Amino acid sequence: MARGVVASSAPVKNYLGKLTVFVVFACIVASSGGLIFGYDIGISGGVTSMDSFLLKFFPEVYQRQKTDSTTNQYCKFNSHLVTLFTSSLYLAALISCFFASTVTRVLGRKWSMFSGGLTFLVGASINCAAKDIAMLIIGRILLGFGVGFAIQSVPLYLSEMAPAKLRGMLNIGFQLMITVGILCANLINYFTAKIKGGWGWRVSLGLACIPAIIITLGSLLLPDTPNSLIERGHTERAKAMLRKVRGTNDIDAEYEDIVAASEESKAIKHPWSNLLKRKYRPQLTMSLLIPCFQQLTGINVVMFYAPVLFKTIGFGSEASLMSAVITGSINMVSTFISIATVDKVGRRALFFQGGIQMIICQVAVGTMFKFKFGTSGKANGPLTKAYTDWLLFFICAYTAGFAWSWGPLGWLVPSEIFPLEIRSACQAIVVAVNMLFTFIVAEGFLSWLCHLKFALFYCFSGILVVMTLFIAFFLPETKNRPIEEMSIVWKKHWFWGRFVADQDVDDEKMEMGKKTTTD
Repeated sequence: MARGVVASSAPVKNYLGKLTVFVVFACIVASSGGLIFGYDIGISGGVTSMDSFLLKFFPEVYQRQKTDSTTNQYCKFNSHLVTLFTSSLYLAALISCFFASTVTRVLGRKWSMFSGGLTFLVGASINCAAKDIAMLIIGRILLGFGVGFAIQSVPLYLSEMAPAKLRGMLNIGFQLMITVGILCANLINYFTAKIKGGWGWRVSLGLACIPAIIITLGSLLLPDTPNSLIERGHTERAKAMLRKVRGTNDIDAEYEDIVAASEESKAIKHPWSNLLKRKYRPQLTMSLLIPCFQQLTGINVVMFYAPVLFKTIGFGSEASLMSAVITGSINMVSTFISIATVDKVGRRALFFQGGIQMIICQVAVGTMFKFKFGTSGKANGPLTKAYTDWLLFFICAYTAGFAWSWGPLGWLVPSEIFPLEIRSACQAIVVAVNMLFTFIVAEGFLSWLCHLKFALFYCFSGILVVMTLFIAFFLPETKNRPIEEMSIVWKKHWFWGRFVADQDVDDEKMEMGKKTTTD
């Protein structure tokens, strides 16, 4: 299995390079693209739990929760318009990522980030000034286009700029910024909900302009990656940039590998059709299943609808928003654990530990819902402090497990396994699949909760079992491997090796891999 894949050592020392201040700065600025995604995830559920927002845009839902005390708790917020408000962004992001793929390849990663930030800024402004549902949805669609462009380019940029031995740590900066965005949104929702006059939701939605401005202006300061420069024909600039980002003049080996990959990339006129070739079967499978599984963990049940979910089970408005702040804080802090360990223990170990932890927590939450609300959705007695404390504990433990496993690794692993000739196309698929299943979960969750009740959490735990087994059998370890050497990793895998022919692996790299294995 994947244990047969070992990390590179002395033969690739100069190839790996070292961490420079220049690279750290570039990666921090690029990672800020995660702020717009995270802020939106956190803000959506918060504003849909505010009475003033519901009264203006969703009066039927507001009346239902205020006047009917016998309402099934599982179905309290079930509304197509509420879910459309949340999910429309992700459908727009799905569509935009295919346009973003072309921009990323032709103009470079930084201009895709710039386009995303600018579009998100316009959408945030429209949402802040929204007077009706139509205006609100138009703003959400523009936000979605911005998110699609940003998450198409940022993970690629980070993986290409980082030295291989620290690629995991630097790439996870994107996920860290997502969690920072979520936490900031939760805190803002908590305080804006207290604003008298019913316009606090406008502040929450309007402050999305701040992360949009950060990534828009920040992208203008970013250098192009050596890979992108070579791909676009700027070879001398690429060599100078590679020396700068690696902090050494001895970059010939890495430079030649990138040039070789670029030449192969240019020989491919139709990267989309090439994805169907047998030798790309491992990458295509991962680009489809990893982002799909990331969303089917059920994390967006917590991140999108945390305030709504807590309010559903009896927390007050203020308590539900504060509970969302707590889970957002756990999410951000736990991401640092992944940053500290991903390049030491590897990707697979974090996937295993996080998966098992999330399975246990989903079963526990489902069981607590079962005994408190049964199938009727009506509480079996008042909520006790012990019950709410334990429920919050399991939700926080679940969030922590996601934050150091599927959260960051769902972006990291796909961004580091694609050869240059199909990299933009595969990343577009990753984003599209991620946004498709984010849309499905966001659109369906409130309805699923209404119909499946506590069993919904058991369904998510079952999916997590399947996901963890998939990682165990089919994902090789990729820590410390240069991106341009990933063909060796697939060739040595017990299952994927049959799809990668010997001639598909560069002879020099194959020899290096054999030498490293014997060492």
